Amino acid sequence: MQDIPLSALFAALGVLLVLSGFFSMSETAMMAANRYRLRHLAKEGYRGAKLATVLLDKTDKLLGVILLGNTLINAAAATLTGYIALALFGQEKWALEIGALCITFALLIVSEITPKVIGATYADRITPAVSYILTPLLRLAYPLVWFVNLFVAALLRAIRLAPEAGHEAPRLSPEELRTLVLEASSFAPQKHHSILLNLFDLDRITVEDVMTPRSTMEAIDLGAPWEDITAQLATSYHTRLPVFRDGLNNVVGILHLRRLIGLMHRNELTPESLAEHIREPYYIPAATRVFSQLQFFQENRQRAGLVVDEYGEVLGLVTLEDIIEEIVGEFTTSLPGCSSALAWDEQGSVLVEGSRPLREINRKLGLSFGLDGPKTLNGLVVEHFRDIPEAGTSLKIDGIPIEIVQTQDRSIKVARLFNPAYTRKLAQPTRDNGRNVL
Repeated sequence: MQDIPLSALFAALGVLLVLSGFFSMSETAMMAANRYRLRHLAKEGYRGAKLATVLLDKTDKLLGVILLGNTLINAAAATLTGYIALALFGQEKWALEIGALCITFALLIVSEITPKVIGATYADRITPAVSYILTPLLRLAYPLVWFVNLFVAALLRAIRLAPEAGHEAPRLSPEELRTLVLEASSFAPQKHHSILLNLFDLDRITVEDVMTPRSTMEAIDLGAPWEDITAQLATSYHTRLPVFRDGLNNVVGILHLRRLIGLMHRNELTPESLAEHIREPYYIPAATRVFSQLQFFQENRQRAGLVVDEYGEVLGLVTLEDIIEEIVGEFTTSLPGCSSALAWDEQGSVLVEGSRPLREINRKLGLSFGLDGPKTLNGLVVEHFRDIPEAGTSLKIDGIPIEIVQTQDRSIKVARLFNPAYTRKLAQPTRDNGRNVL
């Protein structure tokens, strides 16, 4: 080696540093690559993605060939640096120390930090490219990699960290998937993004959160005059109506109005023929998760069910359409005089029906009412106030000012909500008998 020019030795050292940087960049890129994207590209026919997927399925062998090559190259670079230092400075003791410092600095900058930053930043682009090189390298060095991995596996077993057979990357939990969707909001249309988030919420909410409350549920009272029943059938905006006798807790069944159209057209509808078309009611416990209920509807070929508490008392009605709207948003026709739109006016206020679900109010107005207790605005105010407040009463719940506009039948009919962002400059509320009163 004494006859080799120093320029050639420096060139060889540069090549070794670049090769070491390649292995460092490959290691970081392969580990940081999005495996789901690689699998998708592999299914699309991209050869680089297919090779990368195969390599990532054998993580121990992949890391073996990368670290084996990197270690050998770093050792060669250190040896070559020592020879260059001796050639430049002679047999002085400090020559090797200077060479060690120089090669450490060069490896740190050229072969470690810089390539690893590049690999982490452009992992999805680099991984398919380096797979073309790593795949044949693994085949050539397979016997040596296999031999080294024998000792690695033994050491892992000794410290009880040996991976199980068929070990794969851990699957994402629903919460992790939800976070992934939230972070990917800029890559998908807003509507698709909203639907995906709603799907994740289905397993967190219950049918009580999406049902039509008992107070606003339309039903047929068999004890009412026949003329009133036929008028209700003719003007109903629903296709399925609960039928009860002597109170909603005594539900006889569910009536499908479409089956009565022919009888009504021929003037053949009678109390007896009406009773023949009443189907057995389908009851749903209030704590049932919405996603589970969607499956139950499918398995039992049902489209509507009565929500009951643990005592069998009817709380409301939930339909298949209610669940679908929870996923894709409202699409069914609203009842006359009922607007589903909720938006702040120029003064930062909005009129809201007391029967509105709190989840809907939070979602459409960007508020943060608590959802652990009452499900409607009326229930929340009554629970907080401990009584039915009179019209004109103002209070604050969860930092949101509320004014009672109209009450009817011992319930809140309409209330006005004020946007907290518009009321920050107002005077702080004073307390009156334990209540926050504006």
